[in-house]
Order: sequence, then structure tokens, then C-alpha cells
Amino acid sequence: MSKCEKSIVTVLCMVYNGNKILLQDRVKKDWRGITFPGGHVEKEESFVQAVIREIYEETGLTIREPKLCGVKQFETDEDERYIVLLFKTDKFEGTLISSDEGEMRWIDRDSLNDYTLVNDFMDLLKVFDSDCYSEFIYERNKSGDDWVIRLY
Repeated sequence: MSKCEKSIVTVLCMVYNGNKILLQDRVKKDWRGITFPGGHVEKEESFVQAVIREIYEETGLTIREPKLCGVKQFETDEDERYIVLLFKTDKFEGTLISSDEGEMRWIDRDSLNDYTLVNDFMDLLKVFDSDCYSEFIYERNKSGDDWVIRLY
């Protein structure tokens, strides 16, 4: 039995300016709603290079000094580990644009409940903001028929 498994590695980034967070109104059906911008790490690309590239492609902003602040993971239907590296930064420049992925907008933290967020947004935000949590994982419940979010 192999100890190796296939993995997909992606990045998300919380770009913030004071109490405002840069969020995307994601249009893809598999994870629709307001969320953080990001995407897949390309072959031979560092994780930091990937997050800088993805944020530029989706927002038009060039970020600096992205800090790794956590990991999200789950198993896909194809039995692959889907890994999302979570970064954050408040250092950026450029002119905000939107992409085919969805409209970008600055949203005040106090008004998040006024938006349709992706279903796990608030738990994900806890990892971005926390000094206690560094991992977000979907695990099967004891009966194996449903997913449970765990923060570590």
C-alpha cells in the first residue's frame, strides 16, 4: 500500500485594507458566492509566486509580502487531497479589476452578513484571522455520509 496520494494545490488570499476585505462574487457553480480570490498553483511555481500571480489575474492588484496563515483541505470525489494554502496581506498596489471568475469588491467586515457568502466562508475567515487555528479540514462524520468542518 502506497503512502503517497495525488494532490491538487491551490491558493487563496485575504487582501485587506483596515476593516475592508477584497472579495470576489464567484460565479462558478461549484463554489458560488462571496469568497476570497485565488486559484491553482502551476507546475514548477512557488506557492508565493502562485498567490501573487492569481491575485493579479483576478484583481489587477500586485500584492507584496503575502504571509502563509493556514491551510484548508478535503478529499475530492476522485480520492485526491485538495489543498488550499491561505495567505493574507495588506500590501498592494494597482487598479482594481474583475475577471471571468467574478466581480471583485471591497466589503466592510461589519456588513458580511448582508451578502451571500460561500457556505464555509465564516469558518475560513476564522483561520485567516486566528492565532489559534492554522488548519481547516472537511472530515467525514462517523457514519461517513456527511462532511464536518474541523478547525485545528
